[in-house]
Amino acid sequence: MSKIVSFVGGVQGPWKVVRIENVVGKPLEPVEKIQIVDGSIEIPSFNTNWILRGVTSNLRYTTSQEKEHLNKHSPTLGRKEDTCAALIPIKKSVEWWELAQDERREILEEQSQHIKLGLRYLPAIARRLHHSRDLGEPFDFVTWFEYSPDYSREFEELVSSLRTTLEWKYVEREVDIRLVLD
Repeated sequence: MSKIVSFVGGVQGPWKVVRIENVVGKPLEPVEKIQIVDGSIEIPSFNTNWILRGVTSNLRYTTSQEKEHLNKHSPTLGRKEDTCAALIPIKKSVEWWELAQDERREILEEQSQHIKLGLRYLPAIARRLHHSRDLGEPFDFVTWFEYSPDYSREFEELVSSLRTTLEWKYVEREVDIRLVLD
C-alpha cells in the first residue's frame, strides 16, 4: 500500500543531524534535526527549513526472485538498536528518464548491480525507498536508512560501492544526511 511520507528538516524531531554532505548538485539548507511524518505536510511550521516528500510504492525494477529475497530478509524500520540513520535524496538526469524502463533496469541491475549490492547488507541495514518524482518534488527518490552503530562501516561500504557504478553517472543531485537518534 502506498503512503506519503514527509521528512521535515528544521529544529525539531527525534533524529539529530550529525553531517550534511552535498555529494553533487545543489545543496540543501543545513538543519539541526529531522522529523518523519506520515502524510504530506503542505504548510511548514515555524523553524522548518525544508520538507522532502515521497511515496512508498511497489518495487519497480526487481525480478520476482529479487522481490522474494527482499521480502524475506528486509528488516523493519524502528529497531531499537538502530540509532544511526541516513537520509539520501537523489535526482537523476533527463537522460535517465528518457530511457525505457528495461534500459534503466539493465543499467541499474545488470550493469551496476544496485539490488545485488543492497542485498549483501541485509538484515544489518534497514531501508525504505520513497518515490518523489511524480509529486513534483526537487528530488526523484528519497531513501531512508537505519542501522546500528556497529554497522556504520558496512553502511559506508554500501554507499561507496553504489556511487562507483554506471547508474550513478545519471545522478545530477545528491545530498547525504547522517543522523543519530537524539
